[in-house]
Amino acid sequence: MSRLIHVAAAVIEDGCGAIFLARRPQDKHQGGLWEFPGGKVEPGESAEQALHRELHEEVGIEVLACEPLIQIPHHYPDKSVLLDVYRVTEFAGEAHGKEGQKTAWVSEADLGDYEFPAANKPILNAIRLPQRIFITPQAETLEACIENTLSACKRAPISWVMLRQKQLTLDEALSWRLALMQALDEGVEVTLNHPKYGAASSHLSRHLSSKELQATESNPESSLLGASCHNLEEIEAAVRIGCDYITLSPILPTNSHPGSPTLGFDAARQLIAQAPLPVYLLGGMSEDELPHALAIGAQGIAAISAWLE
Repeated sequence: MSRLIHVAAAVIEDGCGAIFLARRPQDKHQGGLWEFPGGKVEPGESAEQALHRELHEEVGIEVLACEPLIQIPHHYPDKSVLLDVYRVTEFAGEAHGKEGQKTAWVSEADLGDYEFPAANKPILNAIRLPQRIFITPQAETLEACIENTLSACKRAPISWVMLRQKQLTLDEALSWRLALMQALDEGVEVTLNHPKYGAASSHLSRHLSSKELQATESNPESSLLGASCHNLEEIEAAVRIGCDYITLSPILPTNSHPGSPTLGFDAARQLIAQAPLPVYLLGGMSEDELPHALAIGAQGIAAISAWLE
């Protein structure tokens, strides 16, 4: 395998919902495709230092505020790259193609209309995915499930709910999902985590258990596909079938599984570095752990009780 080329890249936001893109020159690798601006990390530089330098040289801005978004190892047939991607939220100057490259400000909703290098797909997922997934606790009734979810949404800015009620039949789970969506604010994603959620409903957002993941040979073409992972082998399986994200667990001890082995943040960091897709940490997570999760490269956290009283 060829040596990794370390690259720093930026998702530059204008504060009004638009993201800055640049088009690669035709004579360069992946020429003609759109990309998030950045460049190679030079010897002796940190990724963030390279980001500041490259954005000044390429698009004429001075970075004032940025945060890690995702790190992506990717292997093309002719080269391998390691992308350190940052979200740039404040900058000085007017972003433009300082080297003559074509540029555009594009709304998040329109990013799908642009053709990117394959390595950029995880960046597109990371942009659209939030930092929190609320997993519904076991509930005896639909009313209790809705009450728990609304309560969690009042305590944190939750825009993604995973409906996990495996005591239900598939028809009941689909009915609960519809009722939950009607009870929540418009735009809140509701993913179904159910062992019998088959191809007949694969157009909906779906989450695979680790057991289902190992039994899945190809992408079921869900609108948003995730999987539960606990080790590198399962992460590689999720990448192979084209998952859009994964949950990684268990990170810390939980009340539901006292005494069970946990990964801890150091092992999680190492696994995240090998996962070319957004990773949510699960197990013992709370709102206080979110900054730590982001700092080691996770997309965010997933939790059941973190946002409940």
